[in-house]
Amino acid sequence: MTQITPQNILRHELVGLHVKVFRAKNQRMRGLKGKIVDESRNMLTLADGGKKLMIPKDVATFRFKLEEGAVVDVDGRRLVARPENRLKTKVKRW
Repeated sequence: MTQITPQNILRHELVGLHVKVFRAKNQRMRGLKGKIVDESRNMLTLADGGKKLMIPKDVATFRFKLEEGAVVDVDGRRLVARPENRLKTKVKRW
């Protein structure tokens, strides 16, 4: 399995990554963080302690912390797709 890098994060599995909602249309969502435990077409489910948080992808910008220590900001609209379909798509430079 290839390592997740800032260049290939859009074509990778997101479950297991640590993420923070960096920007969001809803003020209450800003700053929410946790580990991604599930992903659907339009939502990321985060585990934060004993809570599960469901965050819509298309209204937020996410800050991912990768295993090698890199931090990547991704516009959630770029993530809207079923995970299995997003993995197959070609990604234009961003």
